[in-house]
Amino acid sequence: MKRFSLLALPLLLAACTGTEETVPGPRLALLLDSGQTIRTLTPNDSLTPAPITGDTSASVPADSGPAVAVDTLPSGLQLALTLTPRVEARTNPLAAGTPYAAPTFTPVCLIQTAVSAARTRLLTLSACPNGPQQLALYSDAGTLIWTALLPTYLPPSPGTDTPPIRLAVSGDVGVVARPRVGGGSEIMRAAVQNAGDATAVVSTPIPTPAIRDLAPYGSDIVAATDSGLQKLRPTGEPDATTTLNAFGKTRYDRVWSAVTGSRALLIAWPSDRGLGVAQQLKVWDGTGANTATVDSFTDLRDVTVTLDGYLYALTATTLSSYDTVFGLSQGNWRSRSLLTGLKEAVALTWLLPAPTTTP
Repeated sequence: MKRFSLLALPLLLAACTGTEETVPGPRLALLLDSGQTIRTLTPNDSLTPAPITGDTSASVPADSGPAVAVDTLPSGLQLALTLTPRVEARTNPLAAGTPYAAPTFTPVCLIQTAVSAARTRLLTLSACPNGPQQLALYSDAGTLIWTALLPTYLPPSPGTDTPPIRLAVSGDVGVVARPRVGGGSEIMRAAVQNAGDATAVVSTPIPTPAIRDLAPYGSDIVAATDSGLQKLRPTGEPDATTTLNAFGKTRYDRVWSAVTGSRALLIAWPSDRGLGVAQQLKVWDGTGANTATVDSFTDLRDVTVTLDGYLYALTATTLSSYDTVFGLSQGNWRSRSLLTGLKEAVALTWLLPAPTTTP
């Protein structure tokens, strides 16, 4: 079985110099301890049992508040780390990074970040206690594209089934779904009226059924709803006529997208909602009539897929790996337990080390 090559460039040949650059395998970056700790490791999934190298951790700076999100940037050689007061680009997750441009509003209390399908845009949401909700859209280089003030928000009383706040971005258009008083969600779009505007215009919130999660998939944004995965209309709300049949018309609470090799994967999970009953993680390759079941999880926190086809699933306490190449073709996911005993894991992503050059 042929594996997908990292960045499609396992060996970068420099004919003019006669040197050869080898791209090492990916590293993982995890946010643990409710965002207070960053941990990195290099799993080797080609061996049994899977060894781990370079397993190190560091505390998030006290003046930065907890880390909120971690996302791979387009080159694969950098990641964007969202801290409470700022976003940083980092090549080494444990070292200080290069801050993105500060938004034009203050104070800044970032609570969530979403990236576009191509990872060239990052949308962040700031929500300080008793303050307004504000968006900032960035390029992957850290340039501030626009900011937007969301309409005044009256949150519903918290409940076990209250939908979360979720973000998505496609091109330079941001989408926000948030829970609504009386049930369900409301969704709005943010975009500039004229190219180059520094402030985006936010549409009037549209009431919708509960939206549990959002994810980019190709040129679309997919919403996880109580009746399946549905694409958003240009106006923002989920379109029931576009329900993805492979996932059925059942509830999903989390949805992720990933590109590995020539395939665009869509991954979804129905939350156990604190009941302690493991729920199946489903993967769709975008072409088949049905999804494939990877494994069952309780308290799943995040999923990432590296470019060589390995899927990593992070629960509050564990990290596991799965082989999508063999899983989708043969039903053999070659599952491995990589870490156990973690404390309040938050998120994970992957990062490629810099290529090493040999004569």
